[in-house]
Amino acid sequence: MDKTPMSESIHSPKTGTRFPVGRSPLLALLALLLASNLAVFGFFYQPQSFAEVPLHSETTLARCRALNAKPAPPPSFNLRTKSDRFQPGTRAVLVKNATIWTGRVDGLEVLKGDIFLNGGLIVGVGVVKQSVLNSHEHDIIDAQGAWVTPGIVDMHSHLAVGSSPELQGSNDGNSFNGLVLPFLRALDSMNTHDDGFSLAVAGGVTTSLILPGSADAMGGQGFVIKLNPTKERSSSALLLEPPFGINGSEVDYNVAPRWRHMKHACGENPAGVYAGTRMDTVWSVRKAYDEARTLKSSQDQYCAKALAGQWAGLGNFPTELALEALVDVLRGKFKVQTHCYEAVDIDAFLRLANEFQFPVASFHHAHESYLVPEVLKRGYGHPPASAIFGSFSRYKREAYRHSEFAARILADNGLKVIMKSDHSAIVSRYLVHEAQQAHYHGLSTNLALASVTSTPAEVLGLDHRIGFVKPGYDADIIVWDSHPLAIGATPSQVFIDGIPQFASPHISKKPASQQRAPKTPNFDKEIKDTIEYEGLPPLEPATQTAGTVLFRNVSSFWNRDESGEVHMTHAPENVLVEDGAIVWSGSDAELTSIDGVTVVDLQGGSIAPALVSAGSALGLQEIQAEDSTADGAVFDPLSMEIPTILGEQTFIRAADGLQFATRDALLAYRNGVASAIVAPAGHGVFQGLSVAFSLGSRNKLEKGAVFQEIVAVHVSVSLGFASSVSTQIATLRRLLLDSPKNEHEFGFQQASKGAIPLVITVNSADVIASLLLLKKEVESHYGKTIQLTFVGGAEAHLLAQEIAAAGVGVILTPPRSFPYSWEHRRILAGPPLTAQSSAALLASHGVTVGLGPQGVFGGPSMSNWAVRNLRFDMAWVALESAGTISKEAALAMVSSNIEKLLGVRSGPHGEFAVTRGGDLFSLDAKVIAMVSSKRGVVDLF
Repeated sequence: MDKTPMSESIHSPKTGTRFPVGRSPLLALLALLLASNLAVFGFFYQPQSFAEVPLHSETTLARCRALNAKPAPPPSFNLRTKSDRFQPGTRAVLVKNATIWTGRVDGLEVLKGDIFLNGGLIVGVGVVKQSVLNSHEHDIIDAQGAWVTPGIVDMHSHLAVGSSPELQGSNDGNSFNGLVLPFLRALDSMNTHDDGFSLAVAGGVTTSLILPGSADAMGGQGFVIKLNPTKERSSSALLLEPPFGINGSEVDYNVAPRWRHMKHACGENPAGVYAGTRMDTVWSVRKAYDEARTLKSSQDQYCAKALAGQWAGLGNFPTELALEALVDVLRGKFKVQTHCYEAVDIDAFLRLANEFQFPVASFHHAHESYLVPEVLKRGYGHPPASAIFGSFSRYKREAYRHSEFAARILADNGLKVIMKSDHSAIVSRYLVHEAQQAHYHGLSTNLALASVTSTPAEVLGLDHRIGFVKPGYDADIIVWDSHPLAIGATPSQVFIDGIPQFASPHISKKPASQQRAPKTPNFDKEIKDTIEYEGLPPLEPATQTAGTVLFRNVSSFWNRDESGEVHMTHAPENVLVEDGAIVWSGSDAELTSIDGVTVVDLQGGSIAPALVSAGSALGLQEIQAEDSTADGAVFDPLSMEIPTILGEQTFIRAADGLQFATRDALLAYRNGVASAIVAPAGHGVFQGLSVAFSLGSRNKLEKGAVFQEIVAVHVSVSLGFASSVSTQIATLRRLLLDSPKNEHEFGFQQASKGAIPLVITVNSADVIASLLLLKKEVESHYGKTIQLTFVGGAEAHLLAQEIAAAGVGVILTPPRSFPYSWEHRRILAGPPLTAQSSAALLASHGVTVGLGPQGVFGGPSMSNWAVRNLRFDMAWVALESAGTISKEAALAMVSSNIEKLLGVRSGPHGEFAVTRGGDLFSLDAKVIAMVSSKRGVVDLF
């Protein structure tokens, strides 16, 4: 209970009448005299009874008057001349000659001019008065026309509560001590040593909402932080407008409160963790809110009496620490942030919110919110925003109906769209890439930029100070090396509270085409189909032909020579295809007849070698977390007992478990990926034999569906397995050097003699060094060269010279690494933090480099959805290389290099991706056809 102090009192010993003691001794004396007089004249005067009034009744009354006060900045906030987060010693800065996206006027305002930062604030935008500049010593940055935007605001992050690298005891995101835990606070778990801080800033993130995880129906309270390191080095020092009362700060009831954030979760997560159902989860939430409503009613009744001066018998203000946050939710003092995927959960939660009459700030993940816009519009107070991903999907059933067009559909319905990271599911450093994908798939330029700046700032209740480039706002801005919606856009400088975050940023000059917003393709038909088919539109090609197709208005044509090298031919204007093979290219003048030919106008588009996927589990599962949709995990003899019926260590073949026409495979195919090499999935050292198959095939029996049944031997060596690294390598040594006794050992013997590639998933540089020595030992024993390829390669750059000398190739998966675990901790971050990325450095030493899908940490099964984005990944690698990686070299990294490193035997003509409006490297372009000589067809979308 609240311990509101009560006053001491004095009373007349004769009458027993009690009088309150005020703050003045004089009043006490008067009270004594009055008591004496009453005693003397009591025979003709009956005294009135005086109520007992609390000593701090003024505080209690102020609390009651503020009971339903809504959070808001102080009235004088816009008059501030220095930020509350200003760090003494910070110099003023003039960023001049900038192209400024301010976030104002619905995100449509773009200014040419200067920005002056001083006192942690934006002081001037556009034309800055000379008198202002003269009054402060300042540094000058010439932006030379570069784009400047507000800092990126990540509205859903687990940075610092799920620390990187993740170690035992460092993941504090979820509590498993109950389904309803509204009293927990993410602040109490935030680790300032998380390596993710500096990397997030390198992507332009300046502000993040740090949330508890989603294991519970109510996981606790989230906190907004700035990512600038502070001199205090504490979690508390990172907070932006922390609620009053944090760290002993007094609550002034005469000042409007600050926003607080409550994390809820619906659906699979809380139901699964607590072995319940959706019904159980919703009931637990209803019950908790009903208890809070009862307490709220008690408070309201108490305050009604207090405000009326009815103190007699009133007692203390009723409160309960475990419920105070929920009471404040009911009073409208919280932003409710709710993890909800499916329509059923969104509908159920809004019913609950309407029952208890509190607004929902946003639904997070919200994979099906685009299917129920009218349900969102029924939200109490206002429609919730949707905080969503660009393409991250199908990792569990709730995400199965995800659509890349969700942002556009929501916006078309007048609903707020926010792109978020769920760091480190999507690394927050790449949050702007989520906005790029949303823009590519139809979200307007202004709304796409707003989705990671002004819109989250508004939904957080902080749009009075962040999310805009505007005088009086926090000095959080980004100077970009290209338009922020262009692929590979990278900050050349980031300011947080006016403090530059990079002492010596590494800047890679981008081409002129990157300095404008992409002219994205038209996806109106796809959007219409998405709505009609409730998120599952047909993905098969509209037309498939084995006949003759003429592609006209071709602006660029890349081909592969006999050795597999990618090179650009002349601009041919026309390319002719027969039976899935390119047979001629030339100018209009050389055309003779096009009768009976299917003609396709590329409108300045391109034809390039189709992309090849490696490093995912594509084709072995439909939904990662649903065992019933997957091939399953192989048995690992180092960590489990092998069933005797399986025989003595039989080599598992991925070809036996292939699934065709999965949604991730078809989406990858529609984005230029023709084939995939996949190994059996597992959680241990031994995986098995990989297979090469066509993503456009409908089943295994079609022509060209499986074009290489056995590709390579795959193993993994990791610090995180049940057996030691020493044991893993010792086992490999025996299998590679000893005489084979069974099929499993025979496969390794083939690899040791160079007959089949040996592919090892490995990330630690120390383990890589041991494997290079093992390679040398085996080659010395047999006198033959092993075809060795590393997959993963997070720390491979540390041994680039040695890897090249050993003739070993590396498939970087993901191509932009992150310190997920201890063996990923020494990544090469790339610009602006380092001059080179891993791909560029490895390639500069002569290492044959391949690129796998970006994906998320958790192994190949978590990367299936990302295969569709390989074209973006290769473009990114080329753009950040400062010209050291050409388009041809980048194309090879996701096509011929993959085949070379994994031992895939390519056909004589290959496969090609056909784009309209630009090439595969451009967000202007759309894949409209796939040409397959293996299958003898052209697929038109």
